[in-house]
Amino acid sequence: MQNIELISAVVFGLALLHTFSVKFFEQLAHRHPRHAGLFHLLGEIEVVFGFWAFVLIALMALVDGGPRAIAYVESRQYTEPLFVFVIMVVAASRPVLQAIQALIAGIARRAPGQTAVMTVWLCLALVPLIGSFITEPAAMTLAALMLAPRVFRPGMPEWLKYGALGVLFVNVSIGGTLTSFAAPPVLMVAGTWGWDSAFMARHFGWKAAIAVLINATAITWLLRRHLATADGDSAPPQVHPASKTVSAIHLAFLAAVVVFAHHPVIFLGLFLLFLGFTQAYARYQSPLILKEALLVGFFLAGLVVLGGMQQWWLQPIVSSLEPTALFFGALGLTAITDNAALTYLGSLIEGMSDPAKYMLVAGAVAGGGLTVIANAPNPAGVTLLKQGFEDQSIGAGGLLAGALLPTMVAAALLLS
Repeated sequence: MQNIELISAVVFGLALLHTFSVKFFEQLAHRHPRHAGLFHLLGEIEVVFGFWAFVLIALMALVDGGPRAIAYVESRQYTEPLFVFVIMVVAASRPVLQAIQALIAGIARRAPGQTAVMTVWLCLALVPLIGSFITEPAAMTLAALMLAPRVFRPGMPEWLKYGALGVLFVNVSIGGTLTSFAAPPVLMVAGTWGWDSAFMARHFGWKAAIAVLINATAITWLLRRHLATADGDSAPPQVHPASKTVSAIHLAFLAAVVVFAHHPVIFLGLFLLFLGFTQAYARYQSPLILKEALLVGFFLAGLVVLGGMQQWWLQPIVSSLEPTALFFGALGLTAITDNAALTYLGSLIEGMSDPAKYMLVAGAVAGGGLTVIANAPNPAGVTLLKQGFEDQSIGAGGLLAGALLPTMVAAALLLS
C-alpha cells in the first residue's frame, strides 16, 4: 500500500464525517453571524466532496508531485457529473415540469380517493418507475419539484419529511432497474456482463416495482392527514403557459440528452442549443436551476475524484464475500460510497458467478437511499428539497432513519 492510498482513505473518511455534520455547521452559522458565510459554505452538502477532493489533490501534489496529481485528476471519468448537471436543468424546465404535472394531475383526478393524496402517491411511485426510461436523475428532479410544496413545506412534521425523503431516495434507486441504461449502478455492469433491458425487467424490474408501490403506499398513508392543506402547485404563477409546441421541443431535448447520456460532447452540445432555445422563448420559461445543478455536479465530480482512490480496500472486500453476504456487504458499503462505483469495482473481478453478480447489484440499488452519497441522483434531491427542512439542511441521521424501512422492503423483495 502506498502512502497516497492511505492518505486518500483518511481524506475520504473525513469527507464522510463532514456529510454527517452539515446540520451542525448550519447551526454554527446561526450562532456566530460574524463567520456565517464560512459556516454556510461548509454546511452545503453539495460542497463537501468537491472541497475534500481539492484537499486530496493538494496532498497528492505534496507527496507525489504536481504532475502526478494533475494526471490523476485528468484520468477520472466525469461523464456522470456532467450528465446529471445537464439532465437536472432540462428536466426542471417549466415546459417539461408542466407536461409531467399534467400527466400526474390527469391520473390523480381519475383515481379513487383525494386528488392531493393520489398526486403525492404518484410522485413517489409512478415518477421513480418512469426513471427507468428518462434516467434516475431526471426522475429525482421532477419528483422533488412536484413534492416540495406538498410534502416538504412548513406545517409538515419533520419526521414525516424524512420518511418521505427516504422513500423517494430508495424508490428512485430501485425504480430505475426496469431497464439497463437508467440506473448508474446497473449501467456500470450491463455491458460487461451482457445484461440488457429484458434481463433487468425479468430479474430486477418486477421486484423493484412491487417494492416501490409498497413504500409509496405506506408513506402516503402516513402523510394523508397533512396533505389537505398543501398548496398543490409546484410551479410559480405564470403569464404565458408553455404551448404544446414548446413543451414538445423541451421533451425532445430531454429525450435526446437521455439517448446520448454516454457521449458528453453530444449532450453538452445539445444543452447549449437548449439554452439558446430557452432564451429565444423566454416568456415560456422560469429561471433555470443552473446553480443547483452545478452544485450537484460539483458534488459528484468530487466523489469521482475521492472514490477513485478507494479501490485498494473496496475491491478485496467485494471479491471475498459469498453471494448472500455480498448482498448485505454491498448494501452497507453503498451507504459510504457511490453504488455505481461499487458495482464498477465488481465488474473488474474476473470469474464472478451469476448469483454473485445479481447479489452485488441488488444490494447496491437496495441501499441507494441510505445516504446522500449512496446514489448519484440523491444530491439533486437534497439540493431541491433542503429548504423545506429545519435550518434549511438535511441531517444525515434523519435521512438514514427515514430510509431504513423502505430499504428493508426493497432488500426483502430483491432477495426473494
